[in-house]
Amino acid sequence: MKQKTHSGAKKRLRVTGGGKVKRRKANLRHLLENKGSGRKRQLGKMTYVSTASEYQVERLLPHD
Repeated sequence: MKQKTHSGAKKRLRVTGGGKVKRRKANLRHLLENKGSGRKRQLGKMTYVSTASEYQVERLLPHD
């Protein structure tokens, strides 16, 4: 049976040229009045998936 890419992971994660996995940060959807501008600015930037979670991501994105 062919291995399929996880649709949710495909939409949320991107593999870089070096093999790392990029993701968006959480907590920028609502209740933004309470959060400082500096905090919101940092949350807008991309970050990498932690090394502990990389194995799980590899299973979700087998072809990347």
